[in-house]
Amino acid sequence: MTEKTLSFYEKNIVVFKVGAIGFLILLLLIPMSMIDSLVMERKARQMEAANEISSKWGFEQKLTGPVLAVPYMLIEPGQKQGEVITSAHTAYFLPEMLKVDGKINPEVRNRGLFKVAVYSSTLKVEGNFKAPIFNQGNKQIVINWKEAYITIGIPDLRGIRENINFNWNDKSMTCEPGVKSNEIVESGVTVNNILTEAPNEADYKFSFDIALNGSRGISFIPVGKETNVSIASTWANPSFDGSFLPYERHISEKGFDAKWKVLELNRNYPQKWVDDKVNLESSAFGVSLLLPIETYQITERSMKYAILFIALTFMTFFFVEVLRKMRVHPIQYVLVGFGLLLFYLLLLSLSEQMSFNMAYLIATIGIVTMITSYSYSIFKNTRLTTILSSILILLYGFLFVLLQLQDYALLMGSIGLFLILSSVMYLSRKINWYAINGGKADNEITNTRE
Repeated sequence: MTEKTLSFYEKNIVVFKVGAIGFLILLLLIPMSMIDSLVMERKARQMEAANEISSKWGFEQKLTGPVLAVPYMLIEPGQKQGEVITSAHTAYFLPEMLKVDGKINPEVRNRGLFKVAVYSSTLKVEGNFKAPIFNQGNKQIVINWKEAYITIGIPDLRGIRENINFNWNDKSMTCEPGVKSNEIVESGVTVNNILTEAPNEADYKFSFDIALNGSRGISFIPVGKETNVSIASTWANPSFDGSFLPYERHISEKGFDAKWKVLELNRNYPQKWVDDKVNLESSAFGVSLLLPIETYQITERSMKYAILFIALTFMTFFFVEVLRKMRVHPIQYVLVGFGLLLFYLLLLSLSEQMSFNMAYLIATIGIVTMITSYSYSIFKNTRLTTILSSILILLYGFLFVLLQLQDYALLMGSIGLFLILSSVMYLSRKINWYAINGGKADNEITNTRE
C-alpha cells in the first residue's frame, strides 16, 4: 500500500497554526487600542470635571512671599555737559525668616461620576525683614520709601475665604487685590505704603493669617533666608513633591503631618535683586492630595498586560489542539480574545460606580465564567475546562497583585514571566513538533522517554 504523500501545509501545520494565532493576536490590538482610547477619553473627562469644580472652589494654590519691593530713581550724567538721565527701578528684598504653620481640611467633591480632592486651609505666616540696604556705590539714587509695598503671591484669588490682615511691626495693614509687577508673581495681593520713610529700625516683623480654598494640592516658595513650613491634615494619601521633601513626616489612616526646612543656600536666587525677573517657582515644594485609587491610571496600567493574557490563553487552546488532537477554529480564538478584552471595558465602567477592588472582582468572575462556559462547549471535557479556568483565575489574581505593588511591580512581573515561560517549557518538553502533521492521529504526537 502506497504511503500518502503529505502536502506542504500538512508538513508545516504547526508553523501555520502558530502564525495564524500570532496574526489573530495582532488583529486584537485594534479593539485593544480602542479601549485604551476610551480610558484616555474618560481620564480627560475627569480632568474637565475636576477643573470645573476647581474653577468655582479654587485651583491648586502656591503661596509666594511676602516680598518687599522698594522703587527708586537712578540718576546718571548724560553724554552732554549738564545732562542728567533718570531711570526708574525696583529693588526686591526677601525675608530673613519665614515660618508657615498650616492645617488642611480636605474633602471629596463629585461632578457626576467623577471625584476631585478639594480642601480649605488655614495658614499662619510670620517672619521678619532686615531694613533694606542699597549698595549704590558711586551712583546717585533717590529712594521712594513711600511707594514701597509688599507682594504676596496667590495663584487663585477666588480661594481666599477671609480678609487678610497684614501685621507689620504690630501695625495692622490692609491687603489689596492684584500685584503691581509681574516680575515676582502673576497673581496675588499687595500691601501698600509699607514704609513711609527711610527705615529707622534694623528689623521689621510681620505676620498674617490666611484662609485659603484650593484643590488637589498646595505648595510654598521658600523666600526666607531660612524657611520653615509645618503642615497637618486628616488626608491619608498625601504625595510630597516639588524641589524639597519634608525632613520629618508622619502618615497614618488618620492623616499626616510634615515639616520642611529650606535655607538660602538650598535655592538658586539671592535675598535681594533689582528689576530682573527671578524664577522663584523653581524652588517650590508642597503636598498633593491623591485620591486613594486613581481608577483610570490603574486601569491603564492593567491594559499593558492584555497581550500577555491573550497570548497565554491562546497558548492553552493551542496545546489542547496539539495534545488532544482537537480542532479550534480561528473564529473561536477571536471570540475568546474579545472576551478577554471585554474585561478591561467592564473594569473601567464598574470602577466608576464602585470601589476598584469590587469592580475587579466582578469583572473577573464575569469574564472567567463566560470564557470557561464557552470553552466547555469547545472541549467537551470537564478536566480541560477546569484547567483553563484555573489558569485564568491565576492570571487575574497575579495581575491584581501587580496592580497593588507599584514599587515592586517590575520585579514581580519579571518573576511571573520567568515562571510562566519555565512552565511552558516543562509541559512541552516531550512534544515532538516534527511529528505533528495532518496525517493520522497516532502520527501527531510522539512521546519520547528521557
